[in-house]
Amino acid sequence: MNERDGAGGSWTGAVRRRAVRVLPPDKLLPDVQPAYMASWIYVFGVLTMAALIVVLVTGGVLALKGPAWWHVSDTGKYVNSLHLWSVELFMFFMVIHLWGKFFMAAWRGGRALTWVTGTVCFFASIGTAFTGYLVQQNFDSQWIAGQAKDGLNSVGIGAFFNVLDFGQMLMWHIVLLPFVLCVLTVWHILLVRLRGIVPPIDATAPAVDGVAQEPTP
Repeated sequence: MNERDGAGGSWTGAVRRRAVRVLPPDKLLPDVQPAYMASWIYVFGVLTMAALIVVLVTGGVLALKGPAWWHVSDTGKYVNSLHLWSVELFMFFMVIHLWGKFFMAAWRGGRALTWVTGTVCFFASIGTAFTGYLVQQNFDSQWIAGQAKDGLNSVGIGAFFNVLDFGQMLMWHIVLLPFVLCVLTVWHILLVRLRGIVPPIDATAPAVDGVAQEPTP
């Protein structure tokens, strides 16, 4: 028996077989989609992803150039504007996507974890945007930090999350929170691929082996 087909072989082969079982290529990269995906409500998930890519690219450029670059360079101001407006669009598209899936009951059909990861992404995005406002180095960021510190101190986390500490907020914004957001986003997309997009509530599931299926519960 060939080692490729049997239980033996190297650990790399075992990992590959395990990965193919858990993440089947035909689900990760499907070549057909249900007809109901043509509805406009399904577009906002893709728009959210597109905006997130622009946010990450422009944010990476700003991080590489340093925290003062976008104040003294015309190019820096332009990139900073792209970053700001891509964040605005990202949050706008995400809210529509979130509410659209809420009214579609997107947790149906064993998709509860897909819904949960998307919701946690939303809250992680709020934290990322908040720290982004704190590192603007202008009067707006100073006012936001001054207002936020009292609220955070009142619940006892001001000693660990000091909104008046520019360096700490910068690291939260460009390292920790984006990492969490990216991990959750990849997890969310993989779950969507593995479990499929949620059909409309009154839709009939595609036929399997010629047998019509009942609507997704």
